[in-house]
Amino acid sequence: MTHVKATILGAGGWGITLANLCHSVDLSVVLWEFDPDAADKLRRTRVRDEVLPGVKVHREVAITHELGEAVKASRFIFLVVPSHVVRPVLRSLNKVTMAGEAILVNCTKGLEIETHKRISELVREELVRFDFDNYVVLSGPSHAEEVSKSIPTAVVVASNDPKKAKAVQKSLNTPVFRLYTSRDVIGVEIGGALKNIIAIAAGICDGAGFGDNTKAALLPRGLAEIVRLGRKAGADPLTFSGLSGMGDLVATCMSRHSRNRYVGEQIGKGRTLADVLAGMTMVAEGVKTCKAAKRLAGKLLVEMPICHQVYKVLFNGKDPKQAMQDLMTRKVKSEIWY
Repeated sequence: MTHVKATILGAGGWGITLANLCHSVDLSVVLWEFDPDAADKLRRTRVRDEVLPGVKVHREVAITHELGEAVKASRFIFLVVPSHVVRPVLRSLNKVTMAGEAILVNCTKGLEIETHKRISELVREELVRFDFDNYVVLSGPSHAEEVSKSIPTAVVVASNDPKKAKAVQKSLNTPVFRLYTSRDVIGVEIGGALKNIIAIAAGICDGAGFGDNTKAALLPRGLAEIVRLGRKAGADPLTFSGLSGMGDLVATCMSRHSRNRYVGEQIGKGRTLADVLAGMTMVAEGVKTCKAAKRLAGKLLVEMPICHQVYKVLFNGKDPKQAMQDLMTRKVKSEIWY
């Protein structure tokens, strides 16, 4: 086996999937779990059925709760933790020694709720010794449940330094996991985060009993909102026609694997947000991202009516049918506008 090391920070479903994927391409893999007891259990059982049923962590993947040990001499460090704990993890990462050539690959799709900042902005703030040219974001339609079963999947990796994106592409590309490169870090991050809000809206449509016409209208109008916010934030609008835009949007809004779509569906059926979240073991990023996106849209003066109505349904208890009525009766306008 090659001596090139990959570290996966976060042992959820996507983290376990990436650990096995990295092992399959002959990387030496360490999987980091924050909780010592959970790390010990995973080391013994090699499974975590509550987040990824039926999938075993390969026996040659090392599992640890020691962060310094996990990242030591690692070439690729994959950040695969929920968005609300990214900053604390980065602060801990800043206290340990990373290899100078280490590439940090962000796989977290979300915004920090308090500051509405993207993950790359948090990296700039917290990793004071890190060369930002070594930052890569990986995103796209990639449900862990399918990638772990070798179902053909395509994603995008973006970096300010094309060489670093290509390094990740070359190392992870397989016949069933295809990577494309991009230089639009902002666009790939925004597409990956905001699609979760539209997925909640899609689930609400399903739960409330709306039809195919409704959902088919929701996706392009939701994409239009993502494009408007992305442009204001400095993204290339063309990015959103790709894997981290329309691709991720379709998968998340339509799939039975989508946690965000599930949350919306249950709320559309009449359950409260608190009740739905209390019964989930995995994180639905769109709930927190909705708060952050609403604030960011206000700051950038971007009109996002779907996101605004999702916010009201989630946090103000608005009736989903009334939210749909309010969307449908807004002032009419041209389809394409900025």
